[in-house]
Amino acid sequence: MALKIPSLGYALLGLLQPKPSSGYDLRKTFSSTSMKTYSDSPGAIYPALRRLEQDGLIRGTIEDGAGLRRRQVFHVTARGLAELKKWIARPITSDDLTRGYEEIMLRFAFSETVAGAAAAVQLLMSLQAALKAHVASLQKEYESSHKMMPTSGRLAFESGVRGAEYFLQWTQYALQTYEKETRKKGSAS
Repeated sequence: MALKIPSLGYALLGLLQPKPSSGYDLRKTFSSTSMKTYSDSPGAIYPALRRLEQDGLIRGTIEDGAGLRRRQVFHVTARGLAELKKWIARPITSDDLTRGYEEIMLRFAFSETVAGAAAAVQLLMSLQAALKAHVASLQKEYESSHKMMPTSGRLAFESGVRGAEYFLQWTQYALQTYEKETRKKGSAS
């Protein structure tokens, strides 16, 4: 049976992969960065950590903390790393694009650290292909229906089309950036 890991679970795995941390440390990361959209609430983070531990994706160990305090530090297991890599490598689907770009960008943000630059490029290439099809579909839908829409509906639809077009442009820019980095590294050798 395939594991059902929510975005918060993947965010936790991605943060724990390079640096084992306590629940408190993770909460601080969520509350002090743009990752707060995933939650800095102990009512979300600690249950998510317990589920990841029950599924064998992380392992908690008790370590001595400051003074007499002891704290539980979580480490990603081999199984957790494999699930994280599988999630990053999964091709981008139209459903991913329909749900929004937040999880796609989370996958991309962790891709290089978890699976290497080649995985990041592969994810971008998958994203580019999916976005090209998505933008074409949106443009076709817009052309066939915009005249029947109220102004607010038409403008909202145009916003969605423009957002997808911009994301496609950014994806192409990101691929070019990786290409330049690869050439730079190749000429430095």
